[in-house]
Amino acid sequence: MNQATEKASQKISASVTGRFFQWVKSPNFRRYLMSTHFWGPLSNFGIPIAALYDLKKDPHLISGRMTSALIVYSCVFMRYAWMVYPRNYLLLCCHAFNTAAQSAQGARFINFWYGPKSKEHLENESKLSPKHA
Repeated sequence: MNQATEKASQKISASVTGRFFQWVKSPNFRRYLMSTHFWGPLSNFGIPIAALYDLKKDPHLISGRMTSALIVYSCVFMRYAWMVYPRNYLLLCCHAFNTAAQSAQGARFINFWYGPKSKEHLENESKLSPKHA
């Protein structure tokens, strides 16, 4: 990178950082912290964090129906977060993160029950519990 590009980059970075800290000090930021636009998405982040934690667990425990429902739920609320005024970017990020985490769980579910080794899992399941036989 040449010196002129580097100086321009530093100037833009300082400008963005300055505006951010100016917003943090403003009454609008305090109003934002006391609104549902902040606390709702913050509390919702428990869902994708739990999904990430569950990525380490046995795929036998994954509920395909619940995973599908959470993917649809998050897609609906991503749309809502984008359409509401003012736009709720924190809610949008929360549900985008949840959609990605739940999609990973869904892929694990499909690979476990319908993948190449699924016959082994189904046979073991039928031996363990007579309700699936």
